[in-house]
Amino acid sequence: MRKFLTSIGLLLLLVTTAARAAHTEAQLLLAAEQARPGDTVLAGIKLTMEPGWHTYWKNPGTAGQATSIKWTLPPGVTAGEIQWPLPKKDVVSDIITFGYEHEVVLLVPLTLDKSIAPGTVNLGAKVSWLECNESCIPAGTDVEAGLEVGSEMKNSTEVALLEQWRAKVPTTDNKFAAHAFWPEPATNNMRELRLEVDWVTPAATMHRTVDFYPDASEDFEIQADTKKILDSTGELDFTKSVKKFSGEWPAKISGVLVVDDVAYETEFPVLETKSSVTPAAVPMANRFVEPPPSLLKMLLLAFIGGLILNVMPCVLPVIALKILGFVSEAKSDPAHIRKLGFAYTLGVLASFLALAALVIGVKAAGHKAAWGMQFDSPVFIVCLTTLVTLIAINLFGVFEVTLNGGTMDAANKLASQSGAGGAFFNGVLATVLATPCTAPILGAALGFAFAQPAPVLVLIFLAVGTGLAAPYLLLSWNPTWLKFLPKPGAWMEKFKMAMGFPMLATVMWLLSVASSTYEKKVVWLGVFLVFVATAAWIFGEFAQRGRTNKFVAGIVALVVLAGGYAFALEKQLDWRHPQTPTAADRTQPDGIWHAWSPEAVFAARTNGHPVLVDFTADWCLTCQLNARTSLDIDSVSNKLKEINAVAFKADYTHFPDNITEELNRYNRAGVPLVLIYPADTSAPPFVLPELLTEGIVLEKLDAAAK
Repeated sequence: MRKFLTSIGLLLLLVTTAARAAHTEAQLLLAAEQARPGDTVLAGIKLTMEPGWHTYWKNPGTAGQATSIKWTLPPGVTAGEIQWPLPKKDVVSDIITFGYEHEVVLLVPLTLDKSIAPGTVNLGAKVSWLECNESCIPAGTDVEAGLEVGSEMKNSTEVALLEQWRAKVPTTDNKFAAHAFWPEPATNNMRELRLEVDWVTPAATMHRTVDFYPDASEDFEIQADTKKILDSTGELDFTKSVKKFSGEWPAKISGVLVVDDVAYETEFPVLETKSSVTPAAVPMANRFVEPPPSLLKMLLLAFIGGLILNVMPCVLPVIALKILGFVSEAKSDPAHIRKLGFAYTLGVLASFLALAALVIGVKAAGHKAAWGMQFDSPVFIVCLTTLVTLIAINLFGVFEVTLNGGTMDAANKLASQSGAGGAFFNGVLATVLATPCTAPILGAALGFAFAQPAPVLVLIFLAVGTGLAAPYLLLSWNPTWLKFLPKPGAWMEKFKMAMGFPMLATVMWLLSVASSTYEKKVVWLGVFLVFVATAAWIFGEFAQRGRTNKFVAGIVALVVLAGGYAFALEKQLDWRHPQTPTAADRTQPDGIWHAWSPEAVFAARTNGHPVLVDFTADWCLTCQLNARTSLDIDSVSNKLKEINAVAFKADYTHFPDNITEELNRYNRAGVPLVLIYPADTSAPPFVLPELLTEGIVLEKLDAAAK
């Protein structure tokens, strides 16, 4: 049928007598008005179409006809192949066409022989095309132009236009190696073709535009739909459906590979199986992600996300203490209050700079970096748990610290929340406790930052820190606002003790984080904390407040602390050498959840199931809140069964690289991230907000089932 229609089109074109079509005008343009023997002059056939009309590319697609140029040239002038600018791809139902609207310039290099005589040469061509709107009309015309052969090259007034169109021609300088294979046997005359590209830069992410415009063939047709997939190594590939008309299945295909807005002339050798290319890789479900926004927008989101961190559960205990500090300083000199606000801000920003340096160093070493990655270190968790325990029992008054400071141990000054040193430490502690939290809005900014060069990453981190510190810095520089706070009094001592309980809650949370590494042996970390509390009581009761034998009391406190460390941490817990459980070893909350893997998601979607994926971690409080309120609930479980969906839990507690890569593809630096995939593998997933509700989850599950 294709051959028949083409023949009819050619016949109609031959009987066309009009010198100019009714809807398209053709001109011959030259890049030079004078050239030397031996030079090559760029010529262009400019086709200008009326609004609503279009002409076709070298491969018109399912319907249409390519424009042809037949040259009439004097002796000594030869024409090269047509250089076709990248066309527009139109898809209507299963019909695909490639063409041009408004105007196009088809470029042809004309070479002058070295023996050509000086003088004017006349260049002419017969241009034939098919122009279409609601109907299609074959048309053609003769075009001509004169070129002076002389002693120098002189550009014409059209050179800029021709160079502009040459920039739209796919480049032959292809930086990619490419191959293709047939993943499945043919079904009648249809077969899926998998095209793989060896990207020079690290894997093209799913938000990139990747397509393939094939060259024309009489024996087969490469159909419209392009499905992007990621293999298990993170490389971006795609599939095309091939319809065969005659002969064997093609051993190679050629055409234009379009990556974002850049086009490359490419040839794909086609092999019968994947095994003849590289070791097998299992494709993953499609992931379509919006390109990262502008730096200015990300800086704004980072600042707002830092502000929101102030009310996240991780940071609230420190914030309460900071408010208490402001109350105690309300009657102080305004300059002193500003100094404390500046010290707190400096502590926050210094901590974020340290975090940025850590991320940059990890990336430079070739490792994956993620927000909160220090929580994968058992040493960090044990030290932080011990520190927060000390702060809690300090607030209970177990060892004596006054709000006015005085002569005291350096460690006590840190816990006292008083003076510039205490304010600085408060900023550091707020930052440390904020790192397992990904507040609403903050996730997108951090994901953007982790994919950027070092200077941009530092800017984003400083913007988050500025947002975290801004309320206190602003309050310290406007002391008149302190009048809205309660007046200092005896209630402050009770309030300080009350703040010890949120700190103890933080200790319990940190113990739950540690349990993901130490499992049942985490009880020995609790035993060590009892030793720490005992040593602190001995120190406070007998070394600080006692009247005699203070030195002996201090020695006893150190012995108790050292004994607890040696027995509980070193011997029983072996805290520096944990046996980190694998994802497969970690139990799931109930029967609806399966362990996440790229292969499992792809298999579920291939079998027609909608998919829910929860990227979570034990140390992520927002994740645990989402699980309890919106994911691990009966209504969601029932909905999953109703729509025949599969649920996967991706455990990020110990920062596996494949989950880090997956988060990065969605411009996230950490968890939570919840995705809901429709069963249709060509459809993009729904990316849910960081804070979930039952209604949001159920609504997106319903949408995925349609």
